Amino acid sequence: MTRPRILLVEDRDSLRRMLEHALSGEGYRVTAVADGEAGIARLSAEEFDLVLTDLKLPGASGLEVLEAARERRPGLPVVVLTAYGTIPTAVSAMRGGAYHFLEKPVEIDDLSRLVAEALGGPQDDGEAPGLHLPGGPSIVGRHPKLRAALKLLHRVAPTETTVLLTGESGTGKELFARALHRLSPRGAGPFAALNCAAIPEALVENELFGHEKGAFTGADRRQAGRFETARGGTLFLDEIGELPPAVQGKVLRVLEERTFERIGGGATLTADVRLVAATNRDLAGMVEDGTFRADLYYRLDVFRIELPALRERASDVPFLIRHLLAELGRRLGRQPPAPDSEALELLGAQPWPGNVRELANVLERAAILADGPRLSAADLAPLLAPLESGGERERLRRALEEAEGDRHRAAELLGVSYRTLLRRIRRHDLGGYPEYR
Repeated sequence: MTRPRILLVEDRDSLRRMLEHALSGEGYRVTAVADGEAGIARLSAEEFDLVLTDLKLPGASGLEVLEAARERRPGLPVVVLTAYGTIPTAVSAMRGGAYHFLEKPVEIDDLSRLVAEALGGPQDDGEAPGLHLPGGPSIVGRHPKLRAALKLLHRVAPTETTVLLTGESGTGKELFARALHRLSPRGAGPFAALNCAAIPEALVENELFGHEKGAFTGADRRQAGRFETARGGTLFLDEIGELPPAVQGKVLRVLEERTFERIGGGATLTADVRLVAATNRDLAGMVEDGTFRADLYYRLDVFRIELPALRERASDVPFLIRHLLAELGRRLGRQPPAPDSEALELLGAQPWPGNVRELANVLERAAILADGPRLSAADLAPLLAPLESGGERERLRRALEEAEGDRHRAAELLGVSYRTLLRRIRRHDLGGYPEYR
């Protein structure tokens, strides 16, 4: 059987050699060139089964290579690489007919999967990249920061080690906690969760440890607490920075001695749980100002996994939109409207202070209010918080400075289209800063 032929267009020597070696090792015949013009010339002279091209190239761009490939052979699959993972760049490539895009640094496993799919191997099952556990949580994305967090999750899940999940609200800390549970030896046992910020301070101890009948007024029966109901499984304490000082010492005792008592009871019970805690607060700073016990902090901070904010992994927004809309469709019982390219660009440019939770809420509201099968930027704009003008000007200034005046490069750094950048430059009167080329 003839081996598939791949045209590789990448200007960085080390990456080009690495990709050529990896693909050749999987049995493909690889022709590697260092610039877009050479790639277009090869497309005119030879037949290929797949094109793999960087988007930012000397001479002709990756989008021009894509266009040439589509002209010469409309069905030829093209996978594009981008160093910046920006939404507009990815949208432009997909709109131009690209099969898919990959963000640098390239993961060879991802590249192998995409090449196999594009050449007629294992087909995309509609599932977004990330971690998907049957009957369990889905953690969506392929950004390096998310991948790093998932690697730590896989390392620590099989152990009994206490895990501390840190990150802003809405970044998916409970999803990570549930995944840790499902991937652990305790996965068949119960998973119990308590949001320490959602329970009145006077009731937190009762929720954790339970009480005996008659322990206080209104206690007409025995009640088990979370440490008891999670026996044999995992206990997830969310927003643990809100744990009242009086209860912190009792939680520390459980971690140290694995025992506790119900309120009003004398019997000592064994705590057979794996503890996962989460916080969006600076626990180390709370230790310094005396609002959180140092000994408890060190017991909790045995293995930390930091979850990135959505603005730090903007390249994952299209995958999240696809996943969230699929989930929304199952709940609504109908296909929700999908954002068009301008709406995708608008969503990708948002700072998302509420992270994935905020994105999900915006999509749900938009789906309910939409009249047609597509969501436009105009449909979404009223549902989005306006970007703060002074902050936007400073972001523009810094991007232009870092790009040394190259507006195309600045647009990629900001995750917006070139035209959007020009509009914002005019809006903030930055036309002469610095001297553009």
